[in-house]
Amino acid sequence: MAIYLTKESKVLVQGMTGAEGMKHTRRMLAAGTNVVGGVNPRKAGRSVDFDDRAVPVFGSVAEGMAATGADVTVVFVPPAFAKAAVTEAADAGIPLAVVITEGIPVHDAVAFQAHAAARGTRVIGPNCPGLITPGQSNAGIIPADITRSGRVGLVSKSGTLTYQLMYELRDIGFTTCVGIGGDPVIGTTHIDCLAAFQDDPDTELIVLIGEIGGDAEERAAAYVRDHVTKPVVAYIAGFTAPEGKTMGHAGAIVSGSSGTARAKKEALEAAGVAVGSTPTETARLVLDRLTD
Repeated sequence: MAIYLTKESKVLVQGMTGAEGMKHTRRMLAAGTNVVGGVNPRKAGRSVDFDDRAVPVFGSVAEGMAATGADVTVVFVPPAFAKAAVTEAADAGIPLAVVITEGIPVHDAVAFQAHAAARGTRVIGPNCPGLITPGQSNAGIIPADITRSGRVGLVSKSGTLTYQLMYELRDIGFTTCVGIGGDPVIGTTHIDCLAAFQDDPDTELIVLIGEIGGDAEERAAAYVRDHVTKPVVAYIAGFTAPEGKTMGHAGAIVSGSSGTARAKKEALEAAGVAVGSTPTETARLVLDRLTD
């Protein structure tokens, strides 16, 4: 089992013919992802050779869906075109849009998130590494060779910390790892993933990675307290971050007492979540709970 992405998922890549799109499409294919096409209206009708496989290019998401039955799109287009790309995907009715692009203006993100939600398209991101169900499918830029299939579900704001926890827990393995992104406005949230992992029979434990800024982790803590019966282990990045300075992600900024790592840690612990002080300690907490 898995959440959002399985071996049956059929993936389109918007921006596949660009440098980043080409590189990561090749990596997704190597990981076993069923990439069924790319989207570029200027190169429609062509195909791109990836080692031993030719992937067709379609003029629109709707055309690609009609020809292939695609149900996932991964967006690698530049920031100026991201709003149009996600809007197009949502208008075509695709169920899942994974937006890798960083640097998207907030007003554009607000607009396409609302548009996608109104049309029933789940957005992961923007400014995220995507998601991976090890051994089945990989939609985005997460390295596919640092872990294996297993019993842990992972949801994270941070791409780098996603990779580190995947590696540290590689002997246990994961059902699905979801990088939700760290921008001020994102689609899929910690709470969405917590609910999905709670319902997934193969996920025995959930790892939540957060960071300073906003109140997403506090809201996730309240959700865990009221709705999650599986063990949850968390790590919060940013204990040493200075007040008023953006750290890494556009959403990672502390304002007064709001959004501090300590406040998030206290809220999670009050909800029964074990919180590690480092990624390595967090991995040890996971191992302890799985072997209890």
